[in-house]
Amino acid sequence: MNLQSQTFKGGIHPPHFKKSTENLTIERAKTPDMVYIPMQQHIGAPCEAIVKVGDSVKIGQKVGEAKAFVSAPIHSSVSGKVKKIQKLDTPTGNATTIIIESDGKNEIHESVVSKGKIDDLTKEEIVEVIKEAGITGLGGAGFPTHVKLSPPPEKKVDTVILNGAECEPYLTADHRLMVEQPEMIIKGLKAIMKAVEVTKGFIGIEDNKPDAIKVMMEASKNEKNIQVVPVKTKYPQGDEKRLINSITKREVPNGGLPMDVGVVVNNVGTAHAIGNAFETGMPLVERVATITGSGINNPRNLIIKIGTPFKDIIDECGGFKDNPGKIIMGGPMMGIAQHSIEVPTIKGTSGILVLDKEEAKIPDPDPCIRCAKCVDICPVNLQPLFISKLSLKRMYEEAGSYNALSCIECGSCSFVCPSKRPLLQSIRVAKREILSNRKKS
Repeated sequence: MNLQSQTFKGGIHPPHFKKSTENLTIERAKTPDMVYIPMQQHIGAPCEAIVKVGDSVKIGQKVGEAKAFVSAPIHSSVSGKVKKIQKLDTPTGNATTIIIESDGKNEIHESVVSKGKIDDLTKEEIVEVIKEAGITGLGGAGFPTHVKLSPPPEKKVDTVILNGAECEPYLTADHRLMVEQPEMIIKGLKAIMKAVEVTKGFIGIEDNKPDAIKVMMEASKNEKNIQVVPVKTKYPQGDEKRLINSITKREVPNGGLPMDVGVVVNNVGTAHAIGNAFETGMPLVERVATITGSGINNPRNLIIKIGTPFKDIIDECGGFKDNPGKIIMGGPMMGIAQHSIEVPTIKGTSGILVLDKEEAKIPDPDPCIRCAKCVDICPVNLQPLFISKLSLKRMYEEAGSYNALSCIECGSCSFVCPSKRPLLQSIRVAKREILSNRKKS
């Protein structure tokens, strides 16, 4: 393979805003007094609580059981006592939540033991370990990983790609994880490759992270079937279909999945969690997140326990600089704006971004000038200006005829629009209405 930086058609070049944290070592956040662990943290069916009020729990103990294939169990991130089980707001909606008061002892549950050498396990045993560890995609989407690693027999997978692009501005959690703990990522990648029986693995890293590329190359130098691939720094390089195209030149069909072109993609953070689950036996109870933005006093990369309230983490980073303008879980392009800092961190919390009022200000839109910049940069070849226009007129089915459902909601069109039209927002509305109407019919 040509080791020149690989890329895809379209895309944009937003400011990186990563300097405040890209060189900061990962630190462990304080154990919170109380954790709020939602039973819905992933795509798919929610878990059912298997503990009751008054129960004592330990770190790594399963507290939420997955009852469906597309789901993943949930474990306690602290040792302590279950105080309440009730519906609460989370970063992605409202969900049954187990509230656990920490006893400060950080006792590990007896089930947390090494799962042995990957070479000694069958592919079925590897998938089962990943499933029971409650591992979901840590890039933000939160898809249960064991489902990705269980393709139907007719789908022949021959390639695994680890996503180390981290193309979202501000976020540096994956970057630091690659620099500081590359061996665990390689271990996880080897488990994934064995689970889907492939002998070819790639790690795609944007070329604005030369230190991560160097470290990962060194860590994988004795692995003949693993190759680190620099990819051009361009948003949305981290979208899995764009990454597949950049590295393999294969194109996932409209409405298709990566496995349709023989590829499985996982985030480097997910691979790290898998490696850790095998080495220590610890399920997914914590993750690395970047706490940053113009509204934060001391930006940091922190290991946070799942269920820690945003408020606790923001306080640990020195609090707000001033009255914040916007708080986002994730990055500014595809993250989810939050209405409260009382919500807990979940498995998909890759970052907490706080923007000041000036940065958060939404400009007044001007009329479309039909410059077609949104068409030129759309990475999935859509015509955002027409879909948006139809959506704003509530002509949702007509918007669907322009393949609105193929939009990956990367926000590139809104970023590049000189008239500051609400392109992404209106397309999201169209998608929601189209899907809602289809369910009714």
